[in-house]
Amino acid sequence: MEFRQLEYFIAICEELHFTRASEKLGMSQPTLSHQIKSLEDELGVPLFDRIGKKIAITEAGKILLQECKVIFSSLNNVKVQILELQKVNRGTLSIGALPGELTQLVSSLLLDFHHIYPEVQIKILNLDDIVERVIQNQIDLAITIFPVEDERIRKIPLYKEDIYLAVSRDHDLADRESINFDEISSYPLILFPQSHKCRQVIDLNSTVCGIHMEPIIETTAIETIIGLVKSGACVTALSKTYLNMYDDKQLTAIKIVNPTLHREIGIIHHKDKYLSQAARLFIDLLSHHIVTLKLAEKSTV
Repeated sequence: MEFRQLEYFIAICEELHFTRASEKLGMSQPTLSHQIKSLEDELGVPLFDRIGKKIAITEAGKILLQECKVIFSSLNNVKVQILELQKVNRGTLSIGALPGELTQLVSSLLLDFHHIYPEVQIKILNLDDIVERVIQNQIDLAITIFPVEDERIRKIPLYKEDIYLAVSRDHDLADRESINFDEISSYPLILFPQSHKCRQVIDLNSTVCGIHMEPIIETTAIETIIGLVKSGACVTALSKTYLNMYDDKQLTAIKIVNPTLHREIGIIHHKDKYLSQAARLFIDLLSHHIVTLKLAEKSTV
């Protein structure tokens, strides 16, 4: 049994006339009659009573017609739902982000995205093994720090940023526009743990420059870091992302030089994975949010 045979059957039921049905379908009457005969042979029952030039639907035909209406209604519903998915009226989007400011950056968009696309379910996952999750197709896309070198990954650059020394606005350093990297170790430091990407940039440059950078406090809690820095007890190194997201007037950001500490943020997804309309629209929303936060001059996506 084929869908086209059911379509032919419905056309005859609507017209109750083989010739008119064949004209409606744009096919010859003998071909239409042959298709209906094949359908009847497969079902083992006649679908129409042929009385002279008139035809009537048999009881078996009525049962088939009723079920055909259900089948084609369901099929049409599937088409509508797929169309809705393409229009981002429904669907699911899973996004991975490295722990820290990138998770907060993505999370800050949730309400905006939900207001625009209320029927799209969005999942934000805080992950360390973010590249592997993308490769294994466990998430749709991810926000991470470049470089990411894997031929299975497609990369979409978002913005580049520097890491700044953050001090209290009343700190002795607050009037400085820049500070040499090797000067930072002279001040009491509060930093993220070594597992944090921002900390890894600091540690890498410390090793390269032969500098011993030992914090007096390590914590994953950004609120603790900002609180202690504002109190004047410590200084810290924070990404531009964090500084612009918090935009705290009690903090002063000083550019670190010799060397400058910088990194690139971007989106990754599996190169063979179709990027859904929901994913594309989220990327667009994120890129505009980055401009709003003044992390980039204009959208790069």
